[in-house]
Amino acid sequence: MNKLKSFFQESYVEMRHKVSWPKYSDLQSSSVLVLVASLIFALMIGVIDMGFDNAMDWFYTINK
Repeated sequence: MNKLKSFFQESYVEMRHKVSWPKYSDLQSSSVLVLVASLIFALMIGVIDMGFDNAMDWFYTINK
């Protein structure tokens, strides 16, 4: 039981005093960057999917 208590105490000290937390403005800019990159990636995947869908439709209509 002492090991568990010691673990939580040491974890608290490390999280409180040794970890360098980012500033709020850094978090905001990183979040915006992730959002924009995700939207661009989703659009690219959507365009590729539409291209494959059209190619498959064209291929199956030719081979009827």
